[in-house]
Amino acid sequence: MLKKSPLHAVHRALGARFVSHGGWEVPVNFGSVTAEHHAVRRDCGLFDVSWLTHLDIQGPDTRRFLLRLLANDIDRLDRPGKSLYTTMLNDDGGVMDDLIVHCLDYDRYRLII
Repeated sequence: MLKKSPLHAVHRALGARFVSHGGWEVPVNFGSVTAEHHAVRRDCGLFDVSWLTHLDIQGPDTRRFLLRLLANDIDRLDRPGKSLYTTMLNDDGGVMDDLIVHCLDYDRYRLII
């Protein structure tokens, strides 16, 4: 049995096409990719991250660690509540994955991977 996000019924009502991913039934699109693109550009879009991995990290060296791990400059997260879309880098500087980093406090962050 696949797990479903809290927004699953909303996605279904909006006509989402679902796929299995990592034990979850997740929406992959809502019909025409072009129509979806224009709808987001014209109005807005929502990406359901509730089924993704949430990793909280904290401590005195957290910012320094994240500055080395992530492609974008987390110094832009200058106060709690701010978020940044970025990529995680490997040892050679290549992209491993994309993620969202949330500043929870000045030495505490949540990565949505």
